[in-house]
Amino acid sequence: MSMTKFSLNRYKQQIRNDFNSRSNYESEFHRKAAARLVELAKLQAGQRVLDVATGTGLAAIAAARVVGLTGHVLGTDFSAGMLQQARAQAEALGLKNIVFENVDADNQELQERQYDIVLCSSAIVYFTDIPAVLEQWHSALRSEGRVVFSCLAETSPSASVVFRSVVKKYGITIPNPNALLGTPEKCRQILEAAGFEGTEMVPEQFGSYLQDASAVWAGNARSAFGLQDAQWSEEQLNQCRLEYLAEIKKVSTEDGYWNDVTLFFVTAHKARGA
Repeated sequence: MSMTKFSLNRYKQQIRNDFNSRSNYESEFHRKAAARLVELAKLQAGQRVLDVATGTGLAAIAAARVVGLTGHVLGTDFSAGMLQQARAQAEALGLKNIVFENVDADNQELQERQYDIVLCSSAIVYFTDIPAVLEQWHSALRSEGRVVFSCLAETSPSASVVFRSVVKKYGITIPNPNALLGTPEKCRQILEAAGFEGTEMVPEQFGSYLQDASAVWAGNARSAFGLQDAQWSEEQLNQCRLEYLAEIKKVSTEDGYWNDVTLFFVTAHKARGA
């Protein structure tokens, strides 16, 4: 995405605010997604693993258990608060093969050919220059190393698609953050451009029926892809919220609104000798 330095800094702060406001970051979705990512990564004892945007360390800790004492895991994130939780959990588990560092993935400096696996669970969408980050990961991997990340389909979450559609009627266009990687073909193309080969994608459904559409509205509105730039009165904000709820109800069944959350688990390889 193209940004001025001011807008970039504001975007970064919006992301921090978004995650800092989440009391349940380790939701069932994040736990399941991180566990599945590590499972599909097919880690082996002794491997060196980098987990980018590790958050509270869900994937990094799971990886550390697999690679064992002969392996090593580095988890990085730009949220000091979440890293504090990650370190506490790793310490409680007695893990000696894992380190966490406070680093912004967009500005992370990595040495060449240091890692066997690069992981990123449900966070790649937040990077400001995804192609550049992928190129850096390619450089940081050893020959035949793999990148394994998860991203949402461009049609997911469907409740967020409805959100963007409704706010557009009120003059605010929010780009789809999942558009860049949101199809198998798009993933393959961007990974090949970064030097990877053999892209594989496993789509899995993490959707559910909404229990509280108002809470989903609030989450979308305050997110980094939400209404920070809307100069609205409380009345205007509430009017838009009510229209969103009406749209959700319109397409709901007797079971409620099915929020489609199609998650792609993506694996790609660095060529032998590269």
